[in-house]
Amino acid sequence: MKVTAFLLLLLLMKMMMLVLLSTGKKFRWCTLSDGEQRKCSELSRALLAALPPATLHALARVACIRAHNTYDCMEKIRANKADAASLDAGDVYSAVRLYGLRVVAKEIYGEGHCVFAVAAARRRSLDIHRLRGTRSCHGAAKWTSGWSIPLGFLLVTNNLLWGEDQPLSHAIGGYFNASCIPGVGITAPPQLCALCQGQKSYFRDKNHFCETGGGEPFFSSEGAFSGVADVAFLDHLAVLNATESEREEFELLCPDGSTASLTAYATCNLGRGPGRAVVTRPNFQAVARKFLTLIQFASPAPPLSWVSPLWREGQEKGRFALFASDPFRGKNLLFHDATTRLQVLDEDAEISCVLGLDYLALLQGLGHEGSSLSNSLVRWCCISDAELRKCEEWALSVRWDPLVCIQADSMVGCITMIKKNEADAVTLDATHAYFAERCGLVPVAAECYGEECGPTQREEGTEQPTNATALPPLYAIAVVKKASKPISIFSLRGKRSCHSHEYSPGGWLLLSQYTVGGLENDSVHCSLTSAYQGFFWKGCMPGTGAGGNLCKVCLGQKEAEGGKTSSRCAANHNERYYGNLGALRCLFGDPSGRSFGDVAFLEHHNLLQNIEYLESSGWAAEWGPGHLELLCPDGSRAPVTSWRACHLGHIPPGVIATRPMAATKVHHFLAKAQEPSASSAFQLFQSQRYGESDLLFRDATRHLILTGHLGFKALLGEPFLRLAESVFGCTPAGILDFCEQDPCREPTWP
Repeated sequence: MKVTAFLLLLLLMKMMMLVLLSTGKKFRWCTLSDGEQRKCSELSRALLAALPPATLHALARVACIRAHNTYDCMEKIRANKADAASLDAGDVYSAVRLYGLRVVAKEIYGEGHCVFAVAAARRRSLDIHRLRGTRSCHGAAKWTSGWSIPLGFLLVTNNLLWGEDQPLSHAIGGYFNASCIPGVGITAPPQLCALCQGQKSYFRDKNHFCETGGGEPFFSSEGAFSGVADVAFLDHLAVLNATESEREEFELLCPDGSTASLTAYATCNLGRGPGRAVVTRPNFQAVARKFLTLIQFASPAPPLSWVSPLWREGQEKGRFALFASDPFRGKNLLFHDATTRLQVLDEDAEISCVLGLDYLALLQGLGHEGSSLSNSLVRWCCISDAELRKCEEWALSVRWDPLVCIQADSMVGCITMIKKNEADAVTLDATHAYFAERCGLVPVAAECYGEECGPTQREEGTEQPTNATALPPLYAIAVVKKASKPISIFSLRGKRSCHSHEYSPGGWLLLSQYTVGGLENDSVHCSLTSAYQGFFWKGCMPGTGAGGNLCKVCLGQKEAEGGKTSSRCAANHNERYYGNLGALRCLFGDPSGRSFGDVAFLEHHNLLQNIEYLESSGWAAEWGPGHLELLCPDGSRAPVTSWRACHLGHIPPGVIATRPMAATKVHHFLAKAQEPSASSAFQLFQSQRYGESDLLFRDATRHLILTGHLGFKALLGEPFLRLAESVFGCTPAGILDFCEQDPCREPTWP
């Protein structure tokens, strides 16, 4: 049965080849070395041997087009002088964005299509955080493992300083004493090619010095590993087959400053990024996909060394190994030798899906396409019209780095925009900070509330907490009207509820422990929001969708014309019942006395000020703190001023999040933003003049504490993280699904 299936597959492949070659046109593969030329020529002979003699007139052969370097390959493919080539992911990005090419397939290795970027050095010689003044070898400029990920690591950890007024290559030239970075360009400092050993010549075709081609001995990860430098930046595939003597002589440099053996690349690496992929012209994609499908053999259980069945019957001994280079006296010729198969992509495959959003953002942050205006400004994400107005006033008051205000429809929307490099920073509550951590973002600052904060330390870096417990906490509270019929924490089922928004730490996450309890993964309704839908009669939980009973009490926002409402149940301030102030509005009901709740779940901060504001603004006339009470965990009730003793739990502080590559920029911006300015009347932590509260930051914030390299896990604390992990192990969240689609996650560096 298996033999029959194999013969049918082989027959199908031959038929595809006939269709492919019916035009009589050769498939032109771009090569970068003499070894690749030899392997390419053998591939052409193997294709001829795989077809019956009657079809030889169809010119069933591959043409091998020699290029000077990788960029010459891209130009030849664009100019219809070659058809395809397999390139490093960094060059793939350039091919798509600068040369208009398309990705048709990606190489798959034993651990997927991604590679670990590692730093190798001789044993007991170096620390990854003390490389200044050393000699370095890199596979190639703008390559994933030799350039993008290691430089991103050095920048994020502030080991390498890059001024806005200088090219990145000049910053590298001032950091390393001497290097070999093939393809770095003629305008780069000469020390970046000082260690290279390729042939020099005034004739372009004979000059291989510091070029991305086979004529430069130290080109590629394998070349960097064999170089004469103190440290080599390469992908883990280059050390997979290290000799015993190499394993004894070299070690990996880990992000925490320690070292590990060459075999520990999965735990000791600088990050993970996409590997190589095949590119072609847009109008040649269909032919290229058929060709790539044909030349590789596909089976349900692929062997470690993938072999193409390009031979005729009786010629098995001379079969052609598509992903092997030893017979041609080289390594990684045409394809990487570690490739197990080629994954042929759909025609509409986007570059973001192939390379991943984190990797694209990293390349853009490194100026892969040249200088960008977005690299010199901070794009703050706003979630409502009121936040946008406040942000625009903030931008007008800024006298340092430019500030641009970007609008999304929710905190989840802001996380998405930051991940896609469409925005740079946003303030998140603790639950959304958990999302941000899962999405590969990093914290740069935390809000500090109340009298406990005291005057801020103006010197940068002098106030850095060790964890969330070092910051004054927020309290989750449940507020009811004092005159309402008896309500306790144990009698909330069937009541009308007011929540600041879906996913809010106090009104959604912590509340579950007092209402719906824990959810089981095999539950019919494996969703905390769905459980609340069945627990409460109706209410307003902005963000849950206008069709549910937890949106029935919501108001939306009045429009200027016709008195119509919009943004009903939206997860932003455009819904008047959104946030802590909105939950109080919901408890009191609208000024007409309708659309109200029995209980409001919110945070304690600014509670008295918000009550006073609603009373003075006419929303809740004749309602004061004395008319409200808190629900306590033991079933009792207490005055609204007793939140320290009567609350539903501690909430970690709000966190400002960004991408790793933007952390330094946002860090400096926020440090300057808190410096006193006599010329500006703008108040960063006041929002009531805009008709809302907690816009951009919580109004209770005294100042922002810059967190340095403190991660989300330390800021959120172990108890909160355990609860979040438990809930989202069952409750679906679209933002987590979105972030988990990224093929290679950005590392969380220390």
